Amino acid sequence: MARPPGHCHDVPVSTKQPRQPDLPAVQVRGEIKLGQFLKLAGLVEDGAEARIAVQSGDVTVNGEVETRRGHHLADGDVVLVDLPAGPRGAVVAAVP
Repeated sequence: MARPPGHCHDVPVSTKQPRQPDLPAVQVRGEIKLGQFLKLAGLVEDGAEARIAVQSGDVTVNGEVETRRGHHLADGDVVLVDLPAGPRGAVVAAVP
């Protein structure tokens, strides 16, 4: 049976952003919180800078502003920080 013009196949939609090729993948073992990941990935210098960036609304996880440093990240999450020098980011890469 022919499909009408313009009909699309049903494709599952991911809630996560596709991995951006210019962002490094940072390997983590087990669970990691947003503040810890920001430091591990080198996106901020220390915990104080992480706290300020998160509380100021300058951090997004998968395109959504995240204001909780304790937010648990998952494999494939895209974390971006809007810094004065320009945005930087990394992708969470869980290691078994």
